[in-house]
Amino acid sequence: MEIYLRYYGHACFSIEAGETILLFDPFIRSNPLAAGKVDPLALRPHYILVSHGHRDHVEDTSWIAGLSQAQVVANFEVAQWLERQGVKRTYPMNFGGVLRFVGGEARFVPAAHSSSLPDGSYGGNPGGFVLMLEKKTLYYSGDTSLTSEMGLLGELYSPETSILPIGGTFTMDIEEAVHAARFLRSRRVVGVHYDTFEAIRIDHEKARNTFAAAGIELQLVPIGESIRL
Repeated sequence: MEIYLRYYGHACFSIEAGETILLFDPFIRSNPLAAGKVDPLALRPHYILVSHGHRDHVEDTSWIAGLSQAQVVANFEVAQWLERQGVKRTYPMNFGGVLRFVGGEARFVPAAHSSSLPDGSYGGNPGGFVLMLEKKTLYYSGDTSLTSEMGLLGELYSPETSILPIGGTFTMDIEEAVHAARFLRSRRVVGVHYDTFEAIRIDHEKARNTFAAAGIELQLVPIGESIRL
């Protein structure tokens, strides 16, 4: 089974695993960096996975779910809120929960962050997802700081590729993401949650060099483009 990651900017991306398309943390229409590079009307995921309730991770969820009839996977509180926004198909989870789909499964795991919804209501616990896709294991941390629990995820799952925030200010920065990759035993990192606004702007060359010095490949995927995993 061939697996592709396509990046839509900020922390929004899709994983195409065989016949299944997973879309993560939809935030496209309000992201100026995605303008002219991503057509959200063309997205047809089977599942939308939401890491937490902040606007820059849920804003386009209801709209894309309505267009695609995708099932939305999120923690219980975010799933309830999305149902009130008109989402018809949700799959509420909490830590330890597993979504099984054709070609693999996604496990909801903790993140160290905050979570409130765009209207200010409680967003439950923020998290990330471990994806087991046939013979490949991937990890998306969601918004998080560096945590020692990543060492446990590395021991249990050893994801070949980890998708980590690297912009700092609200999440890990580049240096902490390198430590996270070591904990996780990942040989490759796909960076997300950077450059969208000034507070999370990064030096791309410095970022790549910092990871390379640690023997880890950093992929900064251009918005709208894809890589094979």
